[in-house]
Amino acid sequence: MENQTVNEGKTMAIISHLWIIGLIIAFFMNNSKKNSFASFYIKQMIGLNLIQLLNGWIIYKFVGMTAGSIVGILLLVLWVISLIGAVKGEEKTIPVVGDQFQEWFKNI
Repeated sequence: MENQTVNEGKTMAIISHLWIIGLIIAFFMNNSKKNSFASFYIKQMIGLNLIQLLNGWIIYKFVGMTAGSIVGILLLVLWVISLIGAVKGEEKTIPVVGDQFQEWFKNI
């Protein structure tokens, strides 16, 4: 990836990791001037936030608190992996589901 593209998109990529509010801010910042690096991480965080919401709504209520807590810890680990990639300026997909997020949200 071109270094200038990474440098321009790095701030938006990091902001997208700041839960829903940061994701919304990064999304609108990226709409005015599309940056492929920022878009990559916005897609990753949309997917991770959706899984987090589903974890809270479904797993905790129907499977149990222990399973929901385990999923929550795994999501935290995936979030940290993604944040480290954004800070380093590398497009690092979230293990297991990251490629799927890129496909699902390809129009963003």
